[in-house]
Formats: sequence, structure tokens, C-alpha cells
Amino acid sequence: MHWLVNFWDYVVVFLFILTVVVFVHELGHFLVARWAGVRVEVFSIGFGPELFGWTARSGTRWKVSVLPFGGYVKMFGDADAASTPDLGRQFTEEEAKYAFPAKKVGYRAAIVAAGPLANFVFGIVAMAIMFMVYGEPRTAPVIGQVQADSAAAEAGLQSGDRILQANGQTVDRFQDLQRVVRMTVGEAVSLRVQRSGQILTVVAQPRITEIKDSFGNLHKTPVLGIVADAEATEFLSHGPLSALAAATRETGEMVSTTLTGLGQMLTGRRQTDELGGPLRIAKGAGQAAKLGLSSVIFYTILLSINLGLINLFPVPLLDGGHLMFYGIEALKGRPLGARAQEYGFRVGLILVFALMLLATRNDLVDLRVWELLKGLIS
Repeated sequence: MHWLVNFWDYVVVFLFILTVVVFVHELGHFLVARWAGVRVEVFSIGFGPELFGWTARSGTRWKVSVLPFGGYVKMFGDADAASTPDLGRQFTEEEAKYAFPAKKVGYRAAIVAAGPLANFVFGIVAMAIMFMVYGEPRTAPVIGQVQADSAAAEAGLQSGDRILQANGQTVDRFQDLQRVVRMTVGEAVSLRVQRSGQILTVVAQPRITEIKDSFGNLHKTPVLGIVADAEATEFLSHGPLSALAAATRETGEMVSTTLTGLGQMLTGRRQTDELGGPLRIAKGAGQAAKLGLSSVIFYTILLSINLGLINLFPVPLLDGGHLMFYGIEALKGRPLGARAQEYGFRVGLILVFALMLLATRNDLVDLRVWELLKGLIS
């Protein structure tokens, strides 16, 4: 029965979470396309051959396909599921009323942007509901314990110290301090500390330590070696407006942290082994399932926000790449040439494929598959 439980946690829950965030993304494209008068031919969850589906009165084929890792909305005038425009096709006057490529650039940009925007809206609303139901966890930035022989102990931090600022940023919650330290990549952190009514400045050098997050993933992370005061955590109750404001702020911090981390990877300051693919996402979904419903919901929110953000990157094949082309079209007053767009999509395909290979390699290392194979061979 143990394998059945693991199958449910690591496969069924993962596919459910992935289906939710993909459906939300594609529904954003679909709704705005219909609002703009574009005929939607296919709404698919998954790729490849169709498993089952139905055709709506509008003519849209709603279906679930064999490969569950994604989905797409194919609009009238698209050459393929990636929304590559059929540049060689000429539309009749009647067809132009419903064809996606024939719409003004503002409508096309709105349709494309609606997918990532839907992911952000879903994440914010779902998080706001969680804050209203469970409350917003808030831990005061008060040190409960300083670990022996840690960076904090070496810097002279003490139990009972309250952190006011970290690298010039105001620290209202213990989570704020964790975020600043995590983004330093091991660089020294300047702290303003309140101790017995006095304000002190302390400089600490975080140490890179391999830790496991709540979803079971190992990360090499800078740590100070302090533990929050267990009695300093409270759950703030929220009404609808304050919950939305808190969820929007938290989403903004997630996006900012992700972009900072990616920037550090591009400049070589942070290792790329933190990038994960489907296997690591499935592992995280399984760990979330073991922790309970609230963790599954939070993990879904996290994936939805990340999916929205990644799709906004200016890489052809992604929504952000289409938006980049539309921006150039708006500035020039005409679309990019067919050859330029073709080469752009080829480059985008190579970049996306390379990123998938890197993420899959990281997943296999994280799951210690190479060590298992080596052991079997030897």
C-alpha cells in the first residue's frame, strides 16, 4: 500500500496541481480572445493525441491530451499550438473578423498577456482567501536562539536581539530577514539590531549550507545560524481588502526574489543547480501533499505565479516573446518580416530546449539518479 500512497502524492497530486495552473493560464488566453472576437479552435490540457474531449457550440474543441505537461489554446489563423502566425496565409474579409493574426496589435497583445496575468490573478486571489481562512503568518524579527559556531555567533548576535534593518532594508518580519540573507549569495550582511534599548550595527558573514525546504528540495543557501523566537509568531486576521493587499505584496516579493536570483545566475554569482524541472516539481507536490491541504494550495499558488512570470520572459515561443514582437510592430507600424520571425522562433526553441535539458539534469542530480545508476553498474 506504500507505493499506492506515493503514487497518489507524487503523481496524482502533481498532475492535479499542474492541470490547475495550466488551465488557469490557457483560460486567460481563451476569455480575452473570445472578448476580442477571435475564433478559438482548440483548448487543450496536455499535448499530443487526444484522450477525450467535446466540441462546444462556438466550435471550440475542448480536450485532454496524452502528454499532461502543459497545454495550449489554438486560435483561428495560428499555424500551430505555439501560436506561431501563419504568415503565408491570406484571409478573406469574412475570415479576418475572426482570425487572430488579422486583429490589431493591441488586441493580440492583450490576448497573449492574458495568460500570465490570469496566473498572477489566480495566485493573488487564492493567497488572499488563504489569509482570510487561516490568517497571515507573521513572525517578529526577534532572535530566539543563536546556534553555536555559526555566523551569527561569530558576529556577536544574541538571543533576544530584534533585527530592524538588513543591508538597509527594513525588516518587519523574520521572513524579511531570511529573504535578504538568501539573496546575498554568502556576502556580508549589515544588520541594525535593537538590544536592551540600544541600537547596534552588526556585520555578519552568512555561511553557505545545504538545507532542505518544506517541499523536500535541497538548496545551498546562505544562513546566519539563528532561530526565530517561537513565541513571536502570530496569525493576522484579514478582511477581503486587506487580504488582497497582503497577497499582492507577498506576490510582488516572490517575483522580486525570483528575478534577483535569476539575475545572479546569469552573472555567475549563483549556481544554476537551483533551477528545477518537472521531476522536482512532482517531488515538491508530493511533499506538499504529505504536509496537508494548505501546503498543496500554497504550492499551487507558487507554481501559478512562477508560470506567469516565466511566460513573460522575452523569449520567442513564450508569451513574452510574442509580446516583444508586438512591441516592435507597434513601434515600426508593421510586423517584423517573416524571416526575422522564423529565426526568432528557432532561437526561442533552442533556448527553451536548452533550459529544459538543464532543469532535467538538475532534477536527476537532486533525486540522486546518477548515484543510483552508478551503484547498480558497480
